[in-house]
Amino acid sequence: MRFRPLGGAGPAIVTALLLALSLFHFYTAGFGLLREQTHRGIHMAFVLGLIFLVFAASRRNERGVTAGGLMAPGGVPLYDWALFLAAVVSSLYLPSIFHDIAFKTGNPDTIDVIMGTTLAIVVLEATRRTMGWPLVIIAVSFVAYAFAGPSMPGILVHPGTSWSQLADHLYLTSQGIYGIPIGVVSTYVFHFVLFGVVAMRIGLGRLFLALAMAVAGRFAGGPAKVSIFGSALFGMISGSSVANAVTVGSLTIPMMKRLGYRPHFAAGVEATASTGGQITPPVMGAAAFLMVEFLETPYQTIILAAIVPAFLHFFGVFIQTHFEAKRVGLRGLEPHEMPDWRAVLRQDWVTLIPLAALIWKIFDGSTPYLAAFWGIFLCLVIGLVRSEKPRWPILEIALVVAWATFLSFGRRLLTGDAGDWFGEIAFASFVALCFALWRLNPAPALHWRELMDAFAVGAKYALAVGAAAAAIGIIIGVVTLTGTALKFATIIVNVAQDASALVEAWVPCDKTTLVKFFTLVMTGIVCILMGCGVPTTATYIIMVTIAAPALGILGVAPIVAHFFVFYYGVLADVTPPVAVAAYAAASMAGADPFQTGNTAFRLALAKALVPFVFVFSPSMLIVVPGFTWTEFFLSFAGCLVSITFLGAALSAYLFHRMTLWERWWLAAAAIPAMAPGATPLLVSLAMSTPVLLSQFVQWRRARHAAQG
Repeated sequence: MRFRPLGGAGPAIVTALLLALSLFHFYTAGFGLLREQTHRGIHMAFVLGLIFLVFAASRRNERGVTAGGLMAPGGVPLYDWALFLAAVVSSLYLPSIFHDIAFKTGNPDTIDVIMGTTLAIVVLEATRRTMGWPLVIIAVSFVAYAFAGPSMPGILVHPGTSWSQLADHLYLTSQGIYGIPIGVVSTYVFHFVLFGVVAMRIGLGRLFLALAMAVAGRFAGGPAKVSIFGSALFGMISGSSVANAVTVGSLTIPMMKRLGYRPHFAAGVEATASTGGQITPPVMGAAAFLMVEFLETPYQTIILAAIVPAFLHFFGVFIQTHFEAKRVGLRGLEPHEMPDWRAVLRQDWVTLIPLAALIWKIFDGSTPYLAAFWGIFLCLVIGLVRSEKPRWPILEIALVVAWATFLSFGRRLLTGDAGDWFGEIAFASFVALCFALWRLNPAPALHWRELMDAFAVGAKYALAVGAAAAAIGIIIGVVTLTGTALKFATIIVNVAQDASALVEAWVPCDKTTLVKFFTLVMTGIVCILMGCGVPTTATYIIMVTIAAPALGILGVAPIVAHFFVFYYGVLADVTPPVAVAAYAAASMAGADPFQTGNTAFRLALAKALVPFVFVFSPSMLIVVPGFTWTEFFLSFAGCLVSITFLGAALSAYLFHRMTLWERWWLAAAAIPAMAPGATPLLVSLAMSTPVLLSQFVQWRRARHAAQG
């Protein structure tokens, strides 16, 4: 991202617009969204317009003209002001003609085509500035495919389209730029990004790091385990791989290097742990909210389905860092190197209230954006009314109770609908009790300017994902217009059938299982390739559009297919050659980026294996039809065994340093455990017995030698 330094009135204008964007979303989350097209249009006008003020067009001019002047008012060149105006006008034009859309769809006026074309160009340029070329190239390729339909070979052929028809579909319908991706970003993702930033500002991040160091710091290779626990906790509120890597890594990477971890391994641990932020409930990445819309499934269901796979991801990273620390002989942190977590907890425990309230509201049946509103509101209360003088603030408690009560069921009361007030009253009472207890154990207050700055920073963080969502809308528009999804699904299944036919005679599996396996392999590879420089959200949507129908043909449940694509989209963040999270961590560690990416991918092995397990054993996701506890526990145990054995083989350590034959044998023994059922698990344990005995004997000898 190329942020330009601003001059003159530029900083004030940008800050005002960022604050206006955050306050708009904060208000609508709590008091009701606007009409769909209006809400999305206002969001895009802010986001696209701000991008041209905040992001430079190229590296050559990223230093800008900070002094301003006629050619660059506020430090922003005139051509960017023109793009700013084009973005605002083309974004707001559609909401302004909302009542006429039904008559225009399929028969656009010239002005409609001009506005649609302008918005498409603006979206692609905004995406290029914030996300680079890969997503732009993919979007342009899909547009080219829309025009080249009659010339395409075989199954890819389609009648083609005109520019007027394409502009109509992308601009005037809900299947294009104003479709699901921008809707999800403007109603869900933005609010959770803002919540994460504000929660960090009031001290929740400090509390998480202190707790992580208290739990894991004293064990072998402590800083690496602090990184894992810290990233898991941070992931609950951030949902961003790079943000996690930068925030937690700034503390843990120097500690890991100081204790003896190689720079690329330290960076790899942080990068891999940080990618867990997008799959860790309750605040997952943007793709999780898209999953809610695509599957028409409650967010609570997505959260429940994500719990076990997220745990297995962090377990996989943890077990490999533990084996690495034991093999190299790394110690844990000394007591004086760890913070006094009790003191931190006494001061910052109150920062858990917004997170607890957010989770409560989600599982209470509230919409995700209303839950985020509550979390943000409580962050503001906690940040602003702190006091270093302990007292019972009767008036303030009464105001909080009144405000919480009104937000909980005030509108029901006004409309005469009594409803079920028990849960709402309990929630308001919970807020009041926590508030009262906290004021008896106070801390310094934050200045209101600090919280307003957090609002501005939160909006700035959300600009890139907003541009990406609009670009993805172009891709989805082409797919729905041309019927591409079914064509690609057919190609994937056909290739998988051909591959299974080649190995069918050599593998003891039925053909259906082999076809499903090869379809998953192809889908995973394409996800990783697609994710090279493309955000997880874009990878998820493109692959769900193309690959999910193929998995559906093979009988895979929709939620399972979506989770498979989601996980492999996240895995791309640590997969070379373009591993965004790995490269961010490598820059802090002073390590080779490519070597860091390779290490991070190895550490993320669990994330690559677990999706295959829950496709063949759907009970791993808990919420699927036909769930059984027997299948769940067998699959879960098999994953733990497989991840442990593979982690030991890759780290060359189990109870003792491993020889080459032990590593290969244990890796082979790990494979059957991933298959569903009790028999494969028993086979895996039986195969591993020689290695386990050998390692145990060597460990006993080493211990006796050390004692003697």
